[in-house]
Amino acid sequence: MYYKETMRQMNDIGVGSLIIVALISLFIGAVTAVQFAYQLDGTLVPVYYIGYIVRDSTIIELAPTITCLVLAGKVGSNMAAELGGMRQKEHIDAMEIMGVNTAAYLIMPRLVAALIVIPMLVAIAAFVSIIGGYIATVPAGYMSSEEYVQGVRSFFEANNVFMMFVKSVTFAFLLTSVSCFQGYYVQGGSIELGKASTNAVVFSDILILIADYIIAILLT
Repeated sequence: MYYKETMRQMNDIGVGSLIIVALISLFIGAVTAVQFAYQLDGTLVPVYYIGYIVRDSTIIELAPTITCLVLAGKVGSNMAAELGGMRQKEHIDAMEIMGVNTAAYLIMPRLVAALIVIPMLVAIAAFVSIIGGYIATVPAGYMSSEEYVQGVRSFFEANNVFMMFVKSVTFAFLLTSVSCFQGYYVQGGSIELGKASTNAVVFSDILILIADYIIAILLT
């Protein structure tokens, strides 16, 4: 039962969010590349630095933070609403009467699934974002394909990728635990359920931004 529920949550969180994450990442990379190309225009900085800047800004900050902020709104609110609906309709109470550990059965699979799938989504987001930077600059004539690839391959530090995955795991834990807490302990009617969903997103986003700052201080 736990395995099946975990697989279902991984499918809902991962596959269900893949398109929106990829779309946002594509345009983040494209806009970042175009903006830096505009800033570097007329300077003595080599043009291949655009690829280098897009790669590092995406890996270090944009991919994990923006992706998890989006997932907090999409996945977090859904978790809070789903668990809150079960609490209001007394499904959770019925499961507890049957002797089911509802916290373990309802929350743990969601948490495990998020900790596995969200870092995968962040890695895909970083990859797609770099491709977005390529699409925005090379066909538009800002730089050649060789120059962009040279920039992407220049000054690479493996610690940046490690930081990206540390952030993604931390953010995944925060948005899942906060959202499940808001939904699991909701009381009242539909108004309170709406507030719980909103609080899940707001509190998750705030904690993600605070954790982002702390991790940046500790790992850089």
